[in-house]
Amino acid sequence: MKNILVQFIIFGLFICNGYSQSSRPCCQLDPTQSFAALANNPDFVAAHLVPLPFSINSPQGEEVLIPLSNGTSAKAYLLKRNNSQKYLFVFHEWWGLNDYIKKESETIYSNFTDVNVIALDLYQGKVATSVPEAQQYMGALTGEYGVMVIKGALQYIGPKAIITTIGWCMGGSWSLQAALLAGNQAKGCVIYYGMPEESADKLKTLSCDVLGIFADQDKFISTQVVDNFKSNMKKAGKKLTVYTYAADHAFANPSNPKHNEEYSKDAMEKSLKFLKLKFEK
Repeated sequence: MKNILVQFIIFGLFICNGYSQSSRPCCQLDPTQSFAALANNPDFVAAHLVPLPFSINSPQGEEVLIPLSNGTSAKAYLLKRNNSQKYLFVFHEWWGLNDYIKKESETIYSNFTDVNVIALDLYQGKVATSVPEAQQYMGALTGEYGVMVIKGALQYIGPKAIITTIGWCMGGSWSLQAALLAGNQAKGCVIYYGMPEESADKLKTLSCDVLGIFADQDKFISTQVVDNFKSNMKKAGKKLTVYTYAADHAFANPSNPKHNEEYSKDAMEKSLKFLKLKFEK
C-alpha cells in the first residue's frame, strides 16, 4: 500500500510539472504564471520565431518611470494627451517592450484624439532579441511583480482615470488581469491569444466588457481554453465578444516572420472599434 501511495504521489508531481493535452499548465496556477510556465515548453518556444529587425527612427512617445511599492521603478512608453483622463494600458509579448510594441502603441494612439497610451514594461528594462532570452525573461516574470507594475501604473495615472487595456500573447493575459485590478476604472479589455482568467468568481469582479482575439490553430490558447473562457464569463454574468481566425498563435505580431497581415488588420479594426465605444460610454 505504501509503495502504491508513493507511486501515486510521484505521478501527481509529474503531471503538475508538465502540461495537459492543450499545453495548459495545471496545479491551478494563475493565468499569468501558467503562461510563464510555457517558457519551458519546447512546442511553445518553437512557435515563436526570432523577431525581424526593426527600430523606430522618430519615437512619438517618451520613456517614463513608474514608482513601485518596493522602492524601485518600472519603465513605460507614454504617448500623452493634454488634459485627458482616458488611458489605454498596452502589454507586450514575451519579447518585451521592444520597438514593435512601441510602434503598435503609436498606431493605436493615432486613431484617437483624446486618449493617452501607456505601454508597460514587465521585464525591468530587458528586451529579448533571441529565443533563450525570451524564455529567461518570461519564465522569471512573477505574478507579484506584474501586479506591482499594474498597481504602480494605476497610482501613476490617478483614481479619476478611465482605463482600457490591450495585450498580445503573454500580454493578453496581463491585459485581463489589469482590467480586474483596475476595478470600476476599467471600461474595456482586449486580449489577443493570452491565457484567460479561469475563476468565474474572480471574473464576477470584472467591471468591463472583454474582446477576445484568438486563433483556431493555436495549440496553447486552444479552442478548448477559449470555450472554457466563454463558459466562465457567462457564469460570471460578463459580456465577452470573441473573434477566432484561421491562423496560428502570434499571427498578429508584425515581428513574426509568419505574420498574417490581413487578419492582423481586421483584428485591429475590431479592437479599435471596441475601444472607441468603451471610451465613449
